[in-house]
Amino acid sequence: MTTFPSVCPYDCPDACGLLVTTDGKQVTEVHGDPSHPFTQGKLCAKMNHYERTVHSPKRLTTPLLRSGPKGTNAFTPISWEEALDRIAERWQTIIAEDGPEAILPCSYAGTMGLIQRNAGHAFFYRLGAARLERTICSPAKGYGWKAIMGSTLAPHPQEVKSSDLIILWGSNAAATNIHFLHYVLEAKKSGAVVWLIDTYETPTAAIADEVFLVRPSSDGALALGIMQVLANKALIDEDFLTAHVQGYEKLLQEILPQWTLEAAAEITGLPAAVIEKMACAYGRARAPFISIGSGLSRYGNGAMTVRTILCLPALTGAWTKTGGGATTGIPGSSALPMAQITREDLISTPTRIININQLGNALTSSHPPIKSLFVYHCNPAAVCPDQNRVMEGLEREDLFTVVHERFLTDTALYADIILPATSSLEHSDIYSAYGHYCLRRVQPAIEPIGQSRSNWEVFQLLAQKMGFEDSFFSRSADELIDSLIASSSGWLDNPAKERLAQGALVELPLPMDYKTKFKTPSGQIEIFNPLETEPLPKYLLPHGGELPLWLMTAPSVYGLNSSFLEREDLIDKRQTMNLFMNPKDASARKLNDRQTVIAHNSHGEVGFLLAVTPKVPSGVVVAEGVWDFNHSLNGRTVNSLVSPRLTDKAAGSTFYDTKVEVRSN
Repeated sequence: MTTFPSVCPYDCPDACGLLVTTDGKQVTEVHGDPSHPFTQGKLCAKMNHYERTVHSPKRLTTPLLRSGPKGTNAFTPISWEEALDRIAERWQTIIAEDGPEAILPCSYAGTMGLIQRNAGHAFFYRLGAARLERTICSPAKGYGWKAIMGSTLAPHPQEVKSSDLIILWGSNAAATNIHFLHYVLEAKKSGAVVWLIDTYETPTAAIADEVFLVRPSSDGALALGIMQVLANKALIDEDFLTAHVQGYEKLLQEILPQWTLEAAAEITGLPAAVIEKMACAYGRARAPFISIGSGLSRYGNGAMTVRTILCLPALTGAWTKTGGGATTGIPGSSALPMAQITREDLISTPTRIININQLGNALTSSHPPIKSLFVYHCNPAAVCPDQNRVMEGLEREDLFTVVHERFLTDTALYADIILPATSSLEHSDIYSAYGHYCLRRVQPAIEPIGQSRSNWEVFQLLAQKMGFEDSFFSRSADELIDSLIASSSGWLDNPAKERLAQGALVELPLPMDYKTKFKTPSGQIEIFNPLETEPLPKYLLPHGGELPLWLMTAPSVYGLNSSFLEREDLIDKRQTMNLFMNPKDASARKLNDRQTVIAHNSHGEVGFLLAVTPKVPSGVVVAEGVWDFNHSLNGRTVNSLVSPRLTDKAAGSTFYDTKVEVRSN
């Protein structure tokens, strides 16, 4: 038996350290790496028994050619050579007739390895294809941070252990950030108070001392109401404001006067007395820490909401306190010169940009039309908004769709050609994280299963078939990693580069003064940002709609977007497509617990099994996790209900900005 260090490849801030044991041919066990400074040997329920995913009998092991109608699982095995020849021939025809912009790549975060995730960028830039705006997750959250904090580094996650008040704001950390919760619990043992601010009682509520349920999209109003109390009760740090903050006086004069407790209560649904109590506790805390989740940025007002919340530690001077401050995520990948991999310099002429959240529109109504879609480490049929439009596009007989995948996903069922993909344990890569500051290079633990090939290998082969002579496409993944490390920024010194190149885990160091030297144009926290169309934070209305129930498309503890649907053990724990509803709302609609219901709006209808629970407030319904069509009740899943509208800034998704009505089936 041999044990290899590795990293969890999935889209999660924790990027857990793994120890992978093999018998030379198969992975026999996967455990957490106890030497990892952040994840400390613990894995989530999804990654326990990752070997069951790697060696699943559902793995695709040979290229497949469609031999029947789209969506019917009618495929015939073919060779790699035939598959690549067919792709190249079809693309050359499309380019000759419609130009390369009729070809669109579609990828997102099925793997977070920096080489394999970004492997297709250079190829499609060189091809002259349409460009994909990959903003499906939480770019509005990043935009909000940048508008206030610039490129200031987030606190080290261990900082929270020294906090006395921890606010998990829109963060279901029990499902999405379990190792950060370890530090939260350590702080709690030392006397810290933990709050959860959310739209329903998520699993994270179990560790909170107090849970504050706000109306969907109203988080910015709550932050403004708290700020007004801080100002009125002189719970602000005047010295910090003078030295480090730009625009507080403007905020105090132009924005806060309208945010009385009554105004904040009317929008948030929290009683005025509760908001006042929260503000006083925050203002008097020694070192309050706010962890901002992604969900609250997925409304039409998402970026502005994050800007508004980030004003709170500026007003109280929390940044100067050990254990104080706020975080939206950690930019670990910025230590590496990723432009060497993405190669935007290969764009000879700028091409059209298509937002991934509006893929349905692009596939059904764009002019000129998209004639070919190449999907890799993504499952747009399941995860993209406006699912019915996406499926309408995928059903087009004239759309030549290629899917590079490990499993027969909902998207792959509509492919003309399927190419088998490696798992993360079958190829080389290098990983950063967005929940901690660690980097690690990994080598394959086993040979590729069947005829599967990595993303990078596929694009190397396609480059050959398309006649690209650029030397870049002849370099191996390991050569790209070597170059990436060797030319990395000053954040890594030479000894750290050497350790990283050899496969050791390296933690990026933080400057001693990183919490008081703010990397913004002014050098201060920019509450007033003159570069923004709205220079001051304010409350913006979401899109919402006229229907009565807000739909929260929340994460599941046993799934991650559409990943892990190959694992029957995890499916059994998720049980079925539940829709959680408050007893009052169920009674008003004469609906009963465990009956099948239809949630509907102008975008679609989806069948669910109703779960009546007081953990969901009246006016809200919750659907946890993304399912596939095979497990759905009416052939559609939750994203049939979600609009392709975009956030106020950064063109992000508005998954949570959805309203529905529910009826019996």
